[in-house]
Amino acid sequence: MNKFQLYRLLRKNTNLSYKRSPAFEQNKWAKLLIYIGAGMFALYLILLGCDVGMVAKGEAGMMLAFAPIYMALDFLLRFIVQTTPGMMVKPYILQPISRYTAIECFLIDAHISGYNFLWLCMFVPYSIILLFAGESFGLVLLELITCEVLMILNSQIYLFFRTLINRRVVWFIPGVVFYALPFAPLMLSPKGSTFDKMIDMIIAHGLSWYALPIILLVICGLFFVNRHMQFIFVYEEISKKAERQLKHVSQFAFFNRFGLVGEYLKIELKSNLRNKTMRTRCIFSLVAVVIFTLLVSYTSIYDNELMQNFWCIYCFALYGATALIKIMGQEGNYIELLMMHRENIIALLTAKFWFYSAVLIIPFVIMLPAVFAGKYTLLMITAYMLLTAGFLHFVIFQLAVYNKQTIPLQLKVTAKGNFENGRQLVIELFAFFGPVLITGLGYLLIGLTYTYIIMCIIGLAFILTHHLWIRNIYNRMMKRRYENIEGFVSTRDF
Repeated sequence: MNKFQLYRLLRKNTNLSYKRSPAFEQNKWAKLLIYIGAGMFALYLILLGCDVGMVAKGEAGMMLAFAPIYMALDFLLRFIVQTTPGMMVKPYILQPISRYTAIECFLIDAHISGYNFLWLCMFVPYSIILLFAGESFGLVLLELITCEVLMILNSQIYLFFRTLINRRVVWFIPGVVFYALPFAPLMLSPKGSTFDKMIDMIIAHGLSWYALPIILLVICGLFFVNRHMQFIFVYEEISKKAERQLKHVSQFAFFNRFGLVGEYLKIELKSNLRNKTMRTRCIFSLVAVVIFTLLVSYTSIYDNELMQNFWCIYCFALYGATALIKIMGQEGNYIELLMMHRENIIALLTAKFWFYSAVLIIPFVIMLPAVFAGKYTLLMITAYMLLTAGFLHFVIFQLAVYNKQTIPLQLKVTAKGNFENGRQLVIELFAFFGPVLITGLGYLLIGLTYTYIIMCIIGLAFILTHHLWIRNIYNRMMKRRYENIEGFVSTRDF
C-alpha cells in the first residue's frame, strides 16, 4: 500500500469514526449551522475582495499588501475552525506502518482543507476586477496563487503555535507577537513612512519570480517541523509520562462549611487549576474577558450605545458560555460514580452555578473605574451581571440534560474531536446576541433605564429560584441517564 492509498484509507476511517460517534445526529445540525456560517463568511470575503480590487485601480500587488492583516485574522479564526492533526493519530501508532506516515497524512489534510480554499472567495473577485482593468493575466495569476499559498503557509504556522499553546498557554503571546511584527514600523514611525516602504517591498518581492518557490520551501520546512513536534507530543501522551509531583496540596478548607456542595466547589476549582484541558480553556476565557473589559471600559473604540451594550454582555457572558457549553463533559470521565449516589448531580450543578456566578465579579470589578468616570452606569453593569448569573446560566445549564460527550482532562494532542452539537451552537449564539436584542427592544419601547431594571428583576428571579430549575434539570437527566452514560463511556479516551 503506497502513501496515497493509505491517505485515502485514513480519510475513510476518519469519516466513519464521525458517523459512528454517539453525537453524530447532533453534529449534523452543527454542520448545517457551520455551513450557513461559512456561506455568510464567503459572501463577506467576496465583498471584501471587490472592495480591494476597486482600491487597486488596475495595479497588481494590493492583495499582497494586505497579507499581514488577513493572515493575522486567519490565525485567530483557525482557533475556531481548525484543530491539531494529531487527534486521530493514536489508533495508528501501533500499526505496521511508518511511525510518521499517519501524522504526515493528517498534516497533508490540513493543507487541502476546505477552509484554506474558502479565502479564494476574496482572491478570485479581486483578480477578476484586475483583469477587466487591464492588468496582465500572468501577473494576476501569480498574485492569486501566491496569496492562496500564503494561506496554506498560515495553516502550518498556526499548527506550530497551536501545538505549543496546547502544552503551555503562554505560547499564545509569541504567536500574537509574530503576527504583530509587520505592524511594528507603523507604531515606531508616526508618519508611517517606514510602514509604506515595507508595503512597497512586500509588493515588489511578492510579485517576483522567486517569491513562490521561497514560500513553498518554507511550507516544506514547517511541514517537517510540525511532523516532528506532533510525533514527540503524541508519544509523550500515549506513554503517560508522569506529571510533576505537587509540592503543596491546597485544601480549600473555606468550602467545608457548604457541605457536599462545598466538596464539588473544591473539585471545580482544582480542575480549573490542574487539568490541562480545563486550565487552558479557563485561562483563554479569563484573558479574553479581561482584554474585552479593558477595551470597552478604557478606550473609545465602542462608544455608541449599541456596541457598549453588546460588548458589556460579552464581557460577562464569555467565560460561562465557553466553559459551560460542554457542561458535564469533564464529569463524563467518572459519570458512573456520580450516578451511584442519589441527588449527587444536584449538588454538582449547584456548585457549578455558584462557581461560575462568582467569576462574574472579575469583569464587574474591572468596570467599576469606568463607572466612576461616568462612561457607564452602575445600574447597567449590575443588570448584565445579574442577567448572566441568573437567566443566561439557566439557559446554558439546560445542556446538562443533552450533553453526552466526554472531554479528556489531560490529553491535548491525542484526544478525540469533541464537536459541538446544534443545541450548543444555538445556545452560544443566544448567550451573545439574545440579551442585546432584549436591550434593543427595551430601548425602543421603554428606555434603557427601565430595561436595566427589568433585566435585574429577571436575573434575580432566576438566581433566587436556582434550586428549583436545577432540580428540574436533574429530573430530566435521570430520565435520559442510560442514554447519556452510554454516550459518555463510548467517547472516552482510553
